[in-house]
Amino acid sequence: MAILSDYEEQQYQKKPPSKPFNASFDPSNPLGFLEKVFEFVAKESDLFKSDSLVNDVTAVLRMVKDKVAAEEKKKEVMDQVVPPPMQLATKEVVKEDVIMEDNAEIQSKDEDKKNGRRAPNTGNGLDMDNYSWGQSLQEVNISVPVPPGTKSRFIVCEIKKNHIKVGLKGQPPVLDGELFNAVKVDGCFWSLEDQKSISIMLTKQNQMDWWKFLVKGEPEIDTQKVEPESSKLSDLDPETRSSIEKMMFDQRQKQMGLPTSDEMQKQDLLKKFMAEHQEMDFSRAKMN
Repeated sequence: MAILSDYEEQQYQKKPPSKPFNASFDPSNPLGFLEKVFEFVAKESDLFKSDSLVNDVTAVLRMVKDKVAAEEKKKEVMDQVVPPPMQLATKEVVKEDVIMEDNAEIQSKDEDKKNGRRAPNTGNGLDMDNYSWGQSLQEVNISVPVPPGTKSRFIVCEIKKNHIKVGLKGQPPVLDGELFNAVKVDGCFWSLEDQKSISIMLTKQNQMDWWKFLVKGEPEIDTQKVEPESSKLSDLDPETRSSIEKMMFDQRQKQMGLPTSDEMQKQDLLKKFMAEHQEMDFSRAKMN
């Protein structure tokens, strides 16, 4: 197991600002305003001494950009579906649609509750009381909050092929149990993020299946509601993408008690053969 940590000893030294930030925003020159912001931050903090500064700033910019794009897209779709002059007139209709969607969501949750399953979070995993996890077909990501200021030397993180144990020394472990499936130990990592959470990445040994739970004994998720990232699927070569899509289809079919793609193909071949040889007796033929 590889460990990416020990960087927590480097802490930002907080400095009281010598003077308040004062700059006017000119819409015709937004970069000039940002330049003044960064100059102020550089003088009043140790942020620019961080090795991950560029990545951190890039991540913030990407997050803001995605948020703005999502809001614009939402407004554009709303304007297309309901033109602005008609929006007030259709307020009650929209309200009824929302109520119907809420009722459908409640009904779906009740069904999951009866089946002992939960709807997955946005990361295709679950948010538990003291940790959360998510997954892709290739890996599992876990986030375990710890008290602010925690050092990596106080962390216990043991990852084995079929078992994981995570917590703080001298305290009961937050996670300690048998994993849903085997992992590649050499491809697993953990790190301490901002001295307030443990980030763990597990590489699945079987990268063609969704995990129903992280460790044995915790609630299961409804894997039929898992939403893979389409952007990642589109980046795969056609053969790999086809195999993954076939696997996902077969998995859903099995969960619903329906035939898989291979079984459907066999049924079609048998039906075709029976149609071409009607003189034969197929009364005892089984179509599994």
